[in-house]
Amino acid sequence: GVTYCGESSASNLTMANVPWHEEVVRFVQELAELVPDYEIACEHEHSNCLLVAHKKFKIDGEWHTWIDYDRFQELVREHERSGGSKTFTAADYTARTPRWALFGSRERGFDPSDVRYQRKSKVRDISGC
Repeated sequence: GVTYCGESSASNLTMANVPWHEEVVRFVQELAELVPDYEIACEHEHSNCLLVAHKKFKIDGEWHTWIDYDRFQELVREHERSGGSKTFTAADYTARTPRWALFGSRERGFDPSDVRYQRKSKVRDISGC
């Protein structure tokens, strides 16, 4: 999906209503403590998002929250060829989460291969985006 950080005539909310990323982190940490078998796996500071994942996706101490799309397509083909008798679950096509996407990483969800643009304005950015 596309996230638009701006104002809308359909709402009186403005960027001043968007929480800071650290506020979101604190809220999600408190929430995750209340939900058994789930932990914060990933964050993306730029989108102001965190992923709370079931611990079954933490395999040998490493998160596997990404999708191996080639494997997924292979499983779909096998399912179709079998007339629906061969089934699969998300555990069958997970991929290891890249280090830079893990919660608490130095990159905070920014893929190091992407170009990151920093604002040069001295105006305080209250957007959270």
